[in-house]
Amino acid sequence: MGIANRRSIGWGVAEAAHRHGARLVLTYRSDRAGEQIHKLCSESFPETPVTVVQCDVANDDSVEQAFDVIADKHGCIDGVVHSIAHANVEDLQGEFVATSREGFTFATDVSAYSLVAVARAARKLMTEGGSIATMSYLGAERAVPNYNVMGVAKAALESCVRYLANDLGKDAIRVNAVSAGPIRTLAAKGVRGFNDVLHAVEERAPLRRNVSAEEVGDVTAFLMSDLSRGLTGEVLHVDAGYHIIGM
Repeated sequence: MGIANRRSIGWGVAEAAHRHGARLVLTYRSDRAGEQIHKLCSESFPETPVTVVQCDVANDDSVEQAFDVIADKHGCIDGVVHSIAHANVEDLQGEFVATSREGFTFATDVSAYSLVAVARAARKLMTEGGSIATMSYLGAERAVPNYNVMGVAKAALESCVRYLANDLGKDAIRVNAVSAGPIRTLAAKGVRGFNDVLHAVEERAPLRRNVSAEEVGDVTAFLMSDLSRGLTGEVLHVDAGYHIIGM
C-alpha cells in the first residue's frame, strides 16, 4: 500500500516480495496512481498476475471495500505492507511550532491512524496469522530540520505499531516498522533541505553511504516471511547505521 512510482519504497518492497515468491496485491488512491501501478506491473511482472485495488486510507468505507474486494479474490492474505504518509508541504518547512491544527490532524490521520484502520480490516483476512509492516523514519525519534509534523506523525505511527502488536499477537499477527534512511522518493521532494540530509548520512553513517529502496525492500520481505516469526512490535533501522551516531 502506498506505491506512487518506481522510486517509491513500496515498489522496492513489492519487487523484493515478488523475488521471494509472493503473490502481490497492490492498492492505489488516485486514478493516476492506479495507472502507474498497472504500467509498473506490466513492465516488471509481465508473466505474473497482480491484483490492483483502489483504496483511500483516509476513508474507512474505502478501506473496508478494498479488503472486501481482496477477500473475494484471494480469501485470505499473509501480510500487509503499509507504506503511506502525507503532510501539507507548508508544514514540512520552517518551524514546527507554526503547524496548524488542520495540518497536524491531516498528517497524523493519513500517516498514523491509517495503519490502525488497515490493520482492523486486514485482520479479518489474516485467518492463519501473518505480518504487518509499516515505514517510519528517524524523525520519529529525533528532531530533524523541516521534517516537523511528519516526525510527530511517525512517532505516533511507531506507537501504533506497539499497541497493534499487543492486540493482534493473539491472532498470530505480527506488527513491525522499518525506519528507513532518506531515499529520493516523490514524498521526499516535499521536505525542504532534503539533499542536505542525504549528504549528512553519506558523510556520517557507519557504512558511509545512503540506503536504497531495494535494501529496505529486502528487510521488509524478511518481516513478511516466517524467518521473522519471533519478532513483533519492533522498529528496525535500515539507514546504514546513521541512527547510532551522536555528534
